[in-house]
Amino acid sequence: MSAVVAQSHFIFGLRRGVANNLCFFDEHSLVFPCGNNCVCFNTVQRCQRFIPGSEKSQGMRAMAISANRRYLAVSERGGERATVTVFDLQHEQGRKRKVLTAGDAPGREFVCVAFSPDSKYLIGQTGGPEWTLVLWLWEKQKVLASVKTSNPNNPVTQVSFNPHNNTQLCVSGTGLFKMFRYTEGALKQSSFPKVETMGFLCHTWVKAERVIAGTDAGRLLVFESGDLRREIGAALEADRSQDAASVLLKLCRQVGTRKIQDEAPTASRITAILSYSKGFACSMGPGTVCLFEKTEDSYRKSREIKIPPDPYNDEVTSAESQEIDTMCLSPAEETLAISTEQGQLYSVSLSSVDVHKEVQAHFEFLSQSFHSKSITGLSVCLRKPFAATSSLDRSVRIWNYETKELELYKEFQEEAHSVALHPTGLFILVGFSDKLRLMNLVMDDIRTFKEFTVRGCRECAFSHGGHMFAAVNGNVIHIYSVNSFENILTLKGHNGKIRGIEWSLDDSRLVSCGMDGAVYEWNTQTGKRESESVLKSCGYTGVAFSSDCKTFLAVGSDLTLKEIQDCQVLREVPADEVAHTAVAVSHSGRVVFTGASNGTIRAIKYPLPIQKDWIVYQAHCGPVTKMAITFDDQFLLTASEDGCLSMWKIIDKEGRGLKSSRQIVHTDEILVTKSDLEEKTQTTLELKMRLEEMQMENEYQLRLRDMNYNEKMKEISDKLTQQIETLQTAQQAMKTEMERQEREHQESSAEVAMKHSRELKDLESSYGQKLIVEHERFQDLRHRCERAREDYERSAKTAEEREVRALEELTRRYEAELREKTRQLAQCQEDAQQQMREFKEIIKQEEEDEERVIHNIKIRYEKKLRAEEEAVANLTRENGITAHKFHSLQRQIDDQRTDANKLKQERQRLLGLIRSLESDIEDLKRQIAGHEKTNQDKDKTISGLKKKNQELEKLKFVLDFQLSELKKRTEPQQDEIGEKKERIQQLEGELVQTNESNTQLKLAVSDLRLKLRTRDKEMHKEMQRVKDLETHLQRLKSDLHHCVGFIQEPKKLKDSVQVIYARYVPHDGGVNKISVGDDVQAAVCRQRDHLERTVHSLRTSLAKSADAHEKVYVRIMKENVTLITEINELRKELCLARTQVKDCKAQLATYKRSNQSRPNSEAGPKKDSSGSVTSPVDRKVQRDEY
Repeated sequence: MSAVVAQSHFIFGLRRGVANNLCFFDEHSLVFPCGNNCVCFNTVQRCQRFIPGSEKSQGMRAMAISANRRYLAVSERGGERATVTVFDLQHEQGRKRKVLTAGDAPGREFVCVAFSPDSKYLIGQTGGPEWTLVLWLWEKQKVLASVKTSNPNNPVTQVSFNPHNNTQLCVSGTGLFKMFRYTEGALKQSSFPKVETMGFLCHTWVKAERVIAGTDAGRLLVFESGDLRREIGAALEADRSQDAASVLLKLCRQVGTRKIQDEAPTASRITAILSYSKGFACSMGPGTVCLFEKTEDSYRKSREIKIPPDPYNDEVTSAESQEIDTMCLSPAEETLAISTEQGQLYSVSLSSVDVHKEVQAHFEFLSQSFHSKSITGLSVCLRKPFAATSSLDRSVRIWNYETKELELYKEFQEEAHSVALHPTGLFILVGFSDKLRLMNLVMDDIRTFKEFTVRGCRECAFSHGGHMFAAVNGNVIHIYSVNSFENILTLKGHNGKIRGIEWSLDDSRLVSCGMDGAVYEWNTQTGKRESESVLKSCGYTGVAFSSDCKTFLAVGSDLTLKEIQDCQVLREVPADEVAHTAVAVSHSGRVVFTGASNGTIRAIKYPLPIQKDWIVYQAHCGPVTKMAITFDDQFLLTASEDGCLSMWKIIDKEGRGLKSSRQIVHTDEILVTKSDLEEKTQTTLELKMRLEEMQMENEYQLRLRDMNYNEKMKEISDKLTQQIETLQTAQQAMKTEMERQEREHQESSAEVAMKHSRELKDLESSYGQKLIVEHERFQDLRHRCERAREDYERSAKTAEEREVRALEELTRRYEAELREKTRQLAQCQEDAQQQMREFKEIIKQEEEDEERVIHNIKIRYEKKLRAEEEAVANLTRENGITAHKFHSLQRQIDDQRTDANKLKQERQRLLGLIRSLESDIEDLKRQIAGHEKTNQDKDKTISGLKKKNQELEKLKFVLDFQLSELKKRTEPQQDEIGEKKERIQQLEGELVQTNESNTQLKLAVSDLRLKLRTRDKEMHKEMQRVKDLETHLQRLKSDLHHCVGFIQEPKKLKDSVQVIYARYVPHDGGVNKISVGDDVQAAVCRQRDHLERTVHSLRTSLAKSADAHEKVYVRIMKENVTLITEINELRKELCLARTQVKDCKAQLATYKRSNQSRPNSEAGPKKDSSGSVTSPVDRKVQRDEY
């Protein structure tokens, strides 16, 4: 094996034509297909890791990521059978877990795949014409079910699982929207909506039973439980009309440069849709994504995000006109990423979109822009880490392979067929169909400064010294001098198109190869061929010098790699049925890299081996068009027809980079034009002046704010000192009032205690008599309850006996009816059999009569023709009569059969009725038992309620008396509180009026300030105009000073004066402008004075209103203090009343204990009074106090 290997380092591009080709697998990492690999790209660290595709794969077709973001399913197009490969993304190298096939189901590819929400199941939809849906238990590689979903004319575009149910699936396509459910080991269709005329491009689940689908006509349809319910209005007609107008305007600008193929924009298609927690996002036309938020019963369009226009291209065919293929959200729903039909990746932060809702949101490139079509040219330079590529997408791009970024990018009007970088990295050569252009790589642009008449230049290359370059025109090579731009040599000799050229290290030789099977070595000094090798059966596509430039290696259509020296083929390395398309040799001479037509890269050790000994790497999904190795032997760059540029790190087996014998130093210099530099200098000076002005303005504003804040602080400190003094006086008054209330409270509490002692004695005597009366009532109620229970038992027993007798009677009656119906059925059957026998006998007799008549007619046919005709008519009538009799008998038989069936049904109904009645009897028995239990419980509750009733009536009198006393005391206080509240409401109304007047004054001040700002802006504009006039005057003075130098030369003096006049004297009269400017300035000054006077008057009125407001506020505060003191007094009186009630309760409890200690008291009443009196009394007292 070769001691030098290539390791995937970075790749620029996106593979198109893959369903769901962009997925997040964590918050900052995405997976997308590129070439023949799946790339895991970290957007923060800007690094990539690669999951290579299968060796015998014919290309990826679809992707899907599991709900837990761990597994990635990739569908690949195979030779005979389609496969789906499941990778483990948590493994560093993307370990292959399972390879799934469709089993017995036919199909060469899976057009879309999807994981179940629990990541256990996987579905795959095969392509046409079978269109079979396959369900796997993928960890066991087991096919659970398969079903045909469509016909060859209706392709399927998407399949998905219900995120809330892993047994429900949705399939959508052209004229197709079906729901399937996995039950009993099979996929069964659960819905049949009529959507044959609709073309569904995408769908998403938003709820457990709700799916939103997008169509090719731009419609958003809502399906619930598989049925079409409604359509969501996108409300984009205005946007579409604006987009159409802008598109047509840009197309009109391009009339002179290219043909317009489409006169009007096509209808917007919804190509991608995605649900998230707030609603869903969908593509609404080219380059536009709309966010819809959930409302109560529908969805509302809340935001629109667009792809920004390309700053390097004015046409509509790129950037904003791209259709969106796939959308995906990060796990935290922070970032939305999209892929487009032109192979570009964009992203946007949804949090920033929500914050800046008033600004039009735009996508940004996820990393950088990629080529969207085949790459036709690739070149590297010596002094900078740059690689240049050209493509059929009419763009030229400069890549930095060290920082892995796109340095420069330029789009042209025609396709670029070849590209070459100057060794210094400051110039670039680009071949177009009409000419060859030499361009400067300036700081932020690629600018043409020389054009050469070389048409259709497919190959071009700078010499290693940079003083010459070679360009191919068909089968001719032109060599130009970079210094003089002259055509030094023209090399002719090829009979076919030249496909590859390369310079030797000393630039003395040039090797070329072509489709005519010739490889020529040219002397660049004389223009003669030094050696040649012609093999007409092979069309060469690539050639390269060896590291010592003694031999050169060529690849072509004969599937071999040849090493040629002195017109002879030294060695041939055959390939495995795959043609080599490009070749590159390392500068160290240790390894040769070749690119194949199937997109693979092969590393072959050098000198070339005799046997097939190489390493194959999965790189691209199309033929490799160009290969290049950097001058320090650190990187291999490969380009392909799939539009991807791949970077490979060249290392040895120990993982170390190759050591180069050449000392490579990269420089940082760039080209800048004088005009750009002057413009940037002028911009810098203007910004500095603006910065100084803003600093002065800010300092002035800060000083003003400090003064205002100092005044406000002084006012606030004075106000606080006044408030502290008022509060101290109020506190002293409240202290004296509190002492007075304490003395009054002590006196009133002594009086209340004596009063309650007297009342307690009276209550004890009255409640003793009431207890005796209530006990007698209780005994009477008990006797009544026993009598009611006995009556209820007797009535229940009689009801049960009555139900049993009724059931027996019904049973006997229905059995008799059943016997009667059975007898009638038997009689009907006998009658029917008798009628059938009679009918058969009649038919037999009629047949015998007909035969006898027919025999007689045959004998007399020739004699009695008319009589026979009459007889035939008679027989026809008789036959109709018998047929009518037959049909009537048949109907009678059918009627009797239906009657028999009805009787059977009636018998079944009666049996069911008997069974229901039996179940009713059982229910009634259970109800009777339940009623007995409830009666016992009710008796217990009645006894408990009687005891509580006795206790509550004892306390009723006491509480009524206390309540009346408290009401008498609190009525005058309530009246005073009401009056104070009314006064507070009046003061609050006055305060509201003052606030309204203040707000009106503030609004007036703000309007005047706004007018003042506008006047200031106008004044600044006038000042700027004055400055411009001053600079204009300075320039005029400098030009006059320069003109004075020609004072001795009248002719030059006259010419310079005319130039100055033409430059500085306008044709429309500058004097009038200056006078108009003076008038405007005077008007501005007058307006400014008027505004200052207005502001001064408003400030004085504002100060007066503030003083009045302050006085009202102080008065309200004083009244509030007095009200608070009165409320506190009332609260103290309420607390005093509560303590009195508690004392009464305590006295009542002592009285009850003394009653319990009497010897003549009974055991029952003691238990009742001690067990349940305290709790109800406490609750009643608390309610009254509240």
